[in-house]
Amino acid sequence: MISAGEFRNGITVEVEGDLYVIIDFQHVKPGKGAAFVRTKMRGIVNGGIVERTFRPSEKVARAHIDRKDMQYLYTDGELYHFMDAESYEQTAIDASQIGDTLRYVKENETVKILSHNGTVFGIEPPMFVELKITDTEPGFKGDTATGATKPATVETGAVVQVPLFISGDEIIKIDTRTGEYLGRV
Repeated sequence: MISAGEFRNGITVEVEGDLYVIIDFQHVKPGKGAAFVRTKMRGIVNGGIVERTFRPSEKVARAHIDRKDMQYLYTDGELYHFMDAESYEQTAIDASQIGDTLRYVKENETVKILSHNGTVFGIEPPMFVELKITDTEPGFKGDTATGATKPATVETGAVVQVPLFISGDEIIKIDTRTGEYLGRV
């Protein structure tokens, strides 16, 4: 258990059966009345932002999130298959639990499987990936002054905005958190 007076950014807590990460907190001492802690929390499972106030002495359960490195093997429709590199044990996860987090991840890459009390609720891809462009329009000479971008499809099927000078069959680096083009490899 952790009291609201001990809140810090990044702490994972369980409030009313749901898991949250504290993304912002503020200790407030009004001139009249009791002090309180105003928090902004992101739901781990659904990603929604919740604002809530706590009394400084109020206790909440601290949630322990397990992060395990696993290799993404393949997908067969609605199931994604992963393998533990140490025990070679395979796990299948439903597509509804994953969402679009694997849109920049190729087969055989290592990802982190997130679980709480043995229940898998999400996947954390690597921060940066290197992918080959499979389809993009050709750039025109002289169009570089505006900083314009064009869509490019990478080998996983995702579409990324790239500068006009990038051509097909190039390998680029992508930030998986934002989907942003970072540069050539």
